[in-house]
Amino acid sequence: MLTRNLLDDDPAVATIDDAHHDSAFSTLFLRDLLAALRQPVRSISPKYFYDAEGSALFDRICDLPEYYPTRTEMSILHAHADEIAGRMGPQAELIEFGAGSCTKVRLLLDAMESPARFLPIDISGAHLEAAATGLRADYPGLQVRPVVGDYTRGLSLPAPLRGGGRRVGFFPGSTLGNFAPREALNFLRMAAQLLRGGALVLGVDRVKAPHELHAAYNDAQGVTAAFNLNLLARANRELGADFDVADGFDHSAFYNAPLQRIEMHLVSRRRQTVSVGGERFVFEHGQTLHTENSHKFTTEGLNALARQAGWRPGPVWSDPAGRFGVHWLDAPP
Repeated sequence: MLTRNLLDDDPAVATIDDAHHDSAFSTLFLRDLLAALRQPVRSISPKYFYDAEGSALFDRICDLPEYYPTRTEMSILHAHADEIAGRMGPQAELIEFGAGSCTKVRLLLDAMESPARFLPIDISGAHLEAAATGLRADYPGLQVRPVVGDYTRGLSLPAPLRGGGRRVGFFPGSTLGNFAPREALNFLRMAAQLLRGGALVLGVDRVKAPHELHAAYNDAQGVTAAFNLNLLARANRELGADFDVADGFDHSAFYNAPLQRIEMHLVSRRRQTVSVGGERFVFEHGQTLHTENSHKFTTEGLNALARQAGWRPGPVWSDPAGRFGVHWLDAPP
């Protein structure tokens, strides 16, 4: 389990040991990339997109005109923040999985009644600390306790505050859709145990017309392509690999309708050999490295998955066009 938590009793910021964390995470990156490249069908987790450069590129994606999920989810949260906060109750402790820039959570924090503490969780320590610093400045009465770690591998969090309210998770951005179905179920089961007696506010993208989905992952400015290719650039920077990022691979994203998911791949432009970790691997012309899935959901399908993981589905909030859903899930004690 790769996770680090700030468990000291002092609400002031503890130092995040980014050098230690980054070294350990690079070791995992090398292990997983080598395992992917040794397979005839090559696929790697999208969590490796999110170094500092990848996180910054994703922030740019969220502002693109073609990329509707971020602004649509923001509009839902803005319209229903008071209702969501009312369900949380006073002095709730908010935990965000994959916090990134901590932008969306501000809509909930603004509506909450005396939030007790905010625990943002993210892989990128530098990106997380920058976001946490901004939150502390804007919410001086709020304890902000970053957790640098990989929530896909399980988490150990500080004990709930004495006298605090409910512990509520926040998992926006349809990140759940990046998991394989079994992984999504396992994450929801883990979160139900972590938040037992509390709740989860979960944002998921919905099934819709393929042309709308295609446009969202193939923007005219090429930012999504740069985000995808940054995975190879990161391997070069951190692992000493020699991927030809400039001319060796193309970004490819398409909607797989039978599986209700967007797939992202890096496609080799020619037959070429790459070196990673002292091993050499051949990419044939047209061979791909599968870098991400983004599953889309129906309300009925998501609620069935949540029940299977031990949650009690509650209200669902959406935009007028029904493109995106924000679900309230209760975790039994």
